[in-house]
Amino acid sequence: MLIMKLIPVVAVIILFPVSVAQADGDPIRGKLLAETDCADCHGDDGLGDYDRPPIAGMNPKEHIKELMNYKTGKRKDENEDMDVADLSEQDMADVAAYYASLPPPPQKK
Repeated sequence: MLIMKLIPVVAVIILFPVSVAQADGDPIRGKLLAETDCADCHGDDGLGDYDRPPIAGMNPKEHIKELMNYKTGKRKDENEDMDVADLSEQDMADVAAYYASLPPPPQKK
């Protein structure tokens, strides 16, 4: 009888970290998405170039907010080649988690 009561508790304890990790984004999956959707403009290292901002080390919540702004049209891409229409919210969280894991660009002096 006690075992039957403990099964749901144990299941929650085991599964809770998995659901939290998914909510925060999966950097491994994010890397795969970044390689096909982001690296052409922001570079493999996320440091950008002369006309693209760096996104390496960016706060994931801010990154997701900016991606959503592009997706909804609230923010426009000056170069008109950023395509986030096919990214789901989970995709955005995964990409943001990946770029947050990269070292940020050096501070300008």
